[in-house]
Amino acid sequence: MGTLASELGSFAERFSGRPRVYADANLPAGLVEFMRRRLRWDVLFVMEVDDLRRARDGEHYRLARQLRRTLVTLDRDYLDDARFPPEESGGVLVIWGPDERALAKILRRVDRAMFRSPAGQHPNEPAGLPLIGRKVMVNPDWHAHPRRR
Repeated sequence: MGTLASELGSFAERFSGRPRVYADANLPAGLVEFMRRRLRWDVLFVMEVDDLRRARDGEHYRLARQLRRTLVTLDRDYLDDARFPPEESGGVLVIWGPDERALAKILRRVDRAMFRSPAGQHPNEPAGLPLIGRKVMVNPDWHAHPRRR
């Protein structure tokens, strides 16, 4: 028997049908709102949870996996495989863009290519976790074939 979060995670995935993400503290609130309203993602935003606001990167990484969510961040530190082993993650999406508008465009492309497309998912992966065990970094030049780490 696991924790309450780990036990309920797969249950929530089956009924949600929406991409489940863990938005860390460095994402702008407007971008989080875009993910929720426009993309219809199920977003846990750490800035809305008092106990998580000041948590260290390692805690966010662990908790995103435990809650069965893809970690979405601007923080390139998560690309360090020694500190953050890919196989221990629910997936990491590191985005980069010059402004919030560019970030929203990137997320719209990611949504179509990875979260809404069967081609973006691997066999035996939950629909809400298309990047489980993987890290992807995307920028304004990315279109449909991200560089996998």
